[in-house]
Amino acid sequence: MFKRRNAHQLDDGSQHDNKVRELRSAIGPLSGHSLLFCSEASLRRYLAARNWNVEKAKKMLEETLKWRSTYKPQEIRWNQVAHEGETGKVSRASFHDRQGRVVLIMRPALQNSTSAEGNIKHLVYLLENAILNLPKGQEQMSWLIDFTGWSMAANVPMKTTREIVYILQNHYPERLGIAFLYNPPRLFQAVYKAVKYFLDPCTAQKVKFVYPKDKTSDELMTSHFDVENLPKEFGGEATLEYDHEEFSKQMCEDDVKTAKFWGLEEKQYPKPNGFSPADVVPEPATSLASAAS
Repeated sequence: MFKRRNAHQLDDGSQHDNKVRELRSAIGPLSGHSLLFCSEASLRRYLAARNWNVEKAKKMLEETLKWRSTYKPQEIRWNQVAHEGETGKVSRASFHDRQGRVVLIMRPALQNSTSAEGNIKHLVYLLENAILNLPKGQEQMSWLIDFTGWSMAANVPMKTTREIVYILQNHYPERLGIAFLYNPPRLFQAVYKAVKYFLDPCTAQKVKFVYPKDKTSDELMTSHFDVENLPKEFGGEATLEYDHEEFSKQMCEDDVKTAKFWGLEEKQYPKPNGFSPADVVPEPATSLASAAS
């Protein structure tokens, strides 16, 4: 009934525990936001991203702490990025994959902005939001990327793409579980070859090209998602509808949770679509403990 852990697994676990302690000691005393961010789970992710090399993980983590102290992703609120999300180009799904991971849905053809800063800030906000909503014990998220209607005219400039890749790989290590690129045209495959050059090999392995009416693709998708939950745009049975007003209300509710977790005094921001954090009642966040993990 229970799997017995062999000596090799026990040795690895013990060694990894020691590495976590070494990294904790190496980064020294922390306080405030940095202390919350550097949970044991977070340290393990940074170590895993650097093949459990303490010095490399320390450098990576210190760079993230520096970035977070200036970019302040935990302080971004929906009203600051709501205009970028009006078309639903990136949104958090109402369902999880079979492993309980939060799902982000991306539709590049619905790109509505040429602002590199706006696009990046919007994505960072949704990454933080996805992490906030991860179930207890789950560290990663899944991405569903629908290329229906995509063309080069809607493509994000390579410079912006490189910056996004850098942020994802260096400041959100081990957060991506798997990414499905659904029905990408041949033209995008040429674009991806250029993007792949900047991807870490481990990240690249998580990217899956899937196509409609393809048996292998169908089997891959159904192994990760219930077809009842999966939108038709990805070969499932559900209907994908993005309601910006409803999504805005949901994000404003989550902004209250975010402020509570990070110990921030919630500011009274202008209301996007008639909603502000002050308008909603905070709900218990069962996953707040993993938000900084």
